[in-house]
Amino acid sequence: MAGHLADSDVERYANEGVVTPLPALSAAEAADLHDRFCAFREAHPEDASGVLRTKPHLLFPWLYDLVRDPRIVDAVESILGPNLLVWSTSFFAKDAADPSFVSWHQDSTYWGLEPYEILTAWVAFTPSRPENGCMRVVPGSHRGGQLAHRDTFAAENLLSRGQEVEVEVDEADALDISLAPGEMSLHHVALVHGSGANDSDMPRVGFAIRYIPTHVRQLGARTTATLARGTDTYDHFEHEPRPKSDFSPEARAYREASLAATKSVLMRDAAGEWAVS
Repeated sequence: MAGHLADSDVERYANEGVVTPLPALSAAEAADLHDRFCAFREAHPEDASGVLRTKPHLLFPWLYDLVRDPRIVDAVESILGPNLLVWSTSFFAKDAADPSFVSWHQDSTYWGLEPYEILTAWVAFTPSRPENGCMRVVPGSHRGGQLAHRDTFAAENLLSRGQEVEVEVDEADALDISLAPGEMSLHHVALVHGSGANDSDMPRVGFAIRYIPTHVRQLGARTTATLARGTDTYDHFEHEPRPKSDFSPEARAYREASLAATKSVLMRDAAGEWAVS
């Protein structure tokens, strides 16, 4: 199938922990999704920040369908295999001239998943470039294993705990993940990555989808996940239903219960507000 990765891309992912850029959607599809994102933010300004940061695919059918889109899942299957779950989703958005940033960190630090066969597909809804705060990664850093982190809870840090690695990152080693609307990158859960502020006059909106093979399990709790492809013979997670309509009361109630089941895992030994990062 056309969406599956070439062997060279699979090898690059193994060696560098990232493969980019990859086609996912057309520019027109990305623009439509961005319009939907903006429309919800404008209609629900009091809810948007929290809703769009954590598992929004449980609230919007168009996002639930996106995480199961063959053009994305084919590429993920090339790395993780045919039986796949979506553990979480998040928007990472920076408005024009937005000082928000993401500190250097590894996703694996607080997620409580085992083993570390976890991949993030980062789908660009808008251009993502150095000037508007694109993601930056340190290729190969995933091969160094889990690094120590400290929590900062910095106000402008987009991560839930403001977590950052307790090692010095040489900026010269970093790779900018520049993406056009509709393109995506794939990165390993232990890859050191971050992003700077948006110093431009254009927004940067990306949708992060966290995929796991069905044999991966959540430590400390039974939580929920969306079956993206294949079959699940392990039953480590409760399967999440597709929402019937945008932001419906039923979908909101289900999402709240899902987040409650996960909160104790992600925020153990920490104080502060919780969100998947």
